[in-house]
Amino acid sequence: MGTRSRGGRSSGLLLLLCLHSSLLCSVSAAGGGGSGSPYVGVTIGTAVTNLLSPSDLAEFLRAERITHVRLYDADPRLLSALASSGATAIVGVPNDELLALGSSPATASAWVARRVLPFAAASSKNPGLISAIAVGDEVPTALPSALPVLLPAIQSLAAALAAANLSSIPVSTPLPFSIVLDPFPPSQAYFNQSLAKSFLVPLLAHLANTSAPLMLNLYPYYALMQSAGVVPVDNAMFKPLPPSLEMVDPNTLLHYTNVFDAMLDAVYVAVRNLNATGGAAVPVLVTETGWPSYGDRKQEPYASRDNANTYNSNLIKHVATDKPGTPMRPGAQAQASVYIYELFNEDLRPGPVSEANFGLFHGNGTPVYLLHANGTDGFLGNDTTDRTFCIAADDADEKAVQAAMDWACGPGRSDCTPIQPGESCFQPNDVRSHASFAFNTYYQSQGKAGGSCYFQGAGMVTTTDPSHDSCIFLGSKLDSNVTKSDGANSTTPQTSDAKGSAIWRLRIGRDNGFCLILRLLLSGMVAVIITNSNFWT
Repeated sequence: MGTRSRGGRSSGLLLLLCLHSSLLCSVSAAGGGGSGSPYVGVTIGTAVTNLLSPSDLAEFLRAERITHVRLYDADPRLLSALASSGATAIVGVPNDELLALGSSPATASAWVARRVLPFAAASSKNPGLISAIAVGDEVPTALPSALPVLLPAIQSLAAALAAANLSSIPVSTPLPFSIVLDPFPPSQAYFNQSLAKSFLVPLLAHLANTSAPLMLNLYPYYALMQSAGVVPVDNAMFKPLPPSLEMVDPNTLLHYTNVFDAMLDAVYVAVRNLNATGGAAVPVLVTETGWPSYGDRKQEPYASRDNANTYNSNLIKHVATDKPGTPMRPGAQAQASVYIYELFNEDLRPGPVSEANFGLFHGNGTPVYLLHANGTDGFLGNDTTDRTFCIAADDADEKAVQAAMDWACGPGRSDCTPIQPGESCFQPNDVRSHASFAFNTYYQSQGKAGGSCYFQGAGMVTTTDPSHDSCIFLGSKLDSNVTKSDGANSTTPQTSDAKGSAIWRLRIGRDNGFCLILRLLLSGMVAVIITNSNFWT
């Protein structure tokens, strides 16, 4: 798998820094990546500690009813397993393979024979497991030296597929949104001129001739981060806005209620301005979009589980249920399909903290947070509005959190054994993570009674399951804990199959005994609660 970078983060985005908020951008998209109803898929990266085996991954996809995935290479072992999952896959050509494929049609034909033909149906009308080929990833910014061979690689692979009677498998390349300049308002957007004539014009002509989509990675998260406060947070996350806060393109007078649609319309304007497709429509397929659940609190303040949950849940509803299209191209037929970045947290990825925290799940299949995706035929259908948990409040002072945890583990009689060194919930080793476990244990033991998550303002109730890796919180669907009326807990780890929690072989090593010395020390402490709102800092 080649090196990947998140789209829309380079300085070429020039995001709203010189525009008034009433000029927010827009980007338009065409339906479903080429044909059929719009859908939501997920990307699967493999820079993950203890990643599920290919067979378990296929079972996991079935359990979560995920039917569209994007892979960053074409690993035969993974594709063989996915063949039984019911999913279709975009397979990737890593950036470091572009030179070989772009300089030799024979190499491209051999790649198709080895990586595609074993997983494709015999008929061009039914391409089987592989739905598209993504050649490279954000090459203009990630590996600009490979640009001269990128289009030849695409053309050679398309020719090899046509020769194999598989021309229905489109071939394209995921591009970063940063190649769109001056995107706000969208009516004035245009492509980077240094790329236009030499690369984008012939690329778009080829895509139009082969009925392939323009693949783009779009991140409203980065639009928000780079906007210097111009983009409202709610606008970036599809939250409803009052009319006075809707963004208006002064040239078209179109209203934009979210950044995602604005970015899509900007892309279509840029494509139209190049006049490279001969009038043929080139659909947009969003090959990456997402929101990190964790990041550096000072440098990445919007990276949180609640924000990630809100963005991805609303994105699923927007694309798969509402299907509004965009202000420039309204209607379900114009709605772009999208791939959420990403299925698993890639904890081995370098870079800023957020880079390793875009996943919907941890590598072993436990959810980072539980999406609210009702009405989408069970896709990632893990709505937990009937489940609540108690965690450390984001805006609570750390001293207050520590004092409240001391009380919960002492006089509150929460079993804090799992957060001791070497136990299942010791990592991450920080006050808020440990306190969240202690708070939730107390909250669940009290039957989630009113006030049992207050902790003098240090606690907050959430519907997002805080379980992670082998650390399973009381009340999680991943555990069959039953809270008794007298406050005692009967804890039996749940061994679930694909129809249940879709988690296999969780490494749960709990010790149900109390740490007596810790109890004696904590029982004599007086909890001093300090409240100080210090959110996002």
